[in-house]
Amino acid sequence: MRRIILTQFIVLLIGTVFAWLNFFNELMNWLSGSTCATGCATGLANPFLTPCFYGAIFFTIAFILGVVILKRARK
Repeated sequence: MRRIILTQFIVLLIGTVFAWLNFFNELMNWLSGSTCATGCATGLANPFLTPCFYGAIFFTIAFILGVVILKRARK
């Protein structure tokens, strides 16, 4: 069971980092006034209203819950 929990932790860590890097890429493009061809935002949409931002939030919540589960599994 610990191996599954550790694998889940690693996947959520990678997903969280990827989601926030993608969001910050969109944010930097939005602040500079250029379009982001690789992210969720189409045109000059506010990045705080895009699915990428909400995905980053949910990945972060899932990652925090994964950390709690991992800590409790180590006891």
